[in-house]
Amino acid sequence: AGLLFLLANHETLDLLALREETALGLGLRVNRTRFVLLMAAVVLASSCVAVGGSIGFVGLICPHIARRLVGVAHCRYLPVTALLGGILLVAADYTARIIIAPDEMLVGLVVSLIGAPYFLYILLRSKG
Repeated sequence: AGLLFLLANHETLDLLALREETALGLGLRVNRTRFVLLMAAVVLASSCVAVGGSIGFVGLICPHIARRLVGVAHCRYLPVTALLGGILLVAADYTARIIIAPDEMLVGLVVSLIGAPYFLYILLRSKG
């Protein structure tokens, strides 16, 4: 439901990505809209953590990858981010199950092993 709400407001998210003066000039009530969308993001994030646990790097990695794949238009960016998050978790779970079979590793550990090098790559790329 949270993803559908954000998808329904993709034009508003695109306006908020512009400068605040531009969004105000286009008739957007910036403070109220930011608050509503922030609350929607908090509800979405907290429900995901309540269901799936704290697999932190998924929420940090997937938006960066999705933005590089499809750009900043939220009508494409949000579904691709959700899809990448699902793919990353399924791949991490599969990897965690087969690495030390018959025992299992924590999925968060596998996601962290993927996420940490990617963030180092982003950091080095932004410095240079």
